[in-house]
Amino acid sequence: QVQLVESGGGLVQPAGSLRLSCAASGIIFRFYTMGWYRQAPGKQRELVATITNGHTTNYADSVKGRFTISRDNAMNTVFLRMNTLKPEDTAAYYCNAAQVLGPGPRNTYWGQGTQVTVSS
Repeated sequence: QVQLVESGGGLVQPAGSLRLSCAASGIIFRFYTMGWYRQAPGKQRELVATITNGHTTNYADSVKGRFTISRDNAMNTVFLRMNTLKPEDTAAYYCNAAQVLGPGPRNTYWGQGTQVTVSS
């Protein structure tokens, strides 16, 4: 059974920081590009950042220079360090695993989401 379990969300003041974690189980972690997406109320889910098994990263323009995605393949965990948070970063943040290696169909999995609220 595949599970992506996010943690680390919460309420933070503008200009503050948070670190999200996503622990994966039930997958061969190195076969997957890992990512973070977010969805604010009334808006579509959008890409925040992705990281390949080779640690190549990609970021949405809105978070470049403020957010850092990383992964620990030994721990099957992906992280999102968020600095200089803004109210517009308020959203539910979702972990994503997209299979890019290995046999069979290319599976995609989602976590249950963790809420980040940036407010004074």
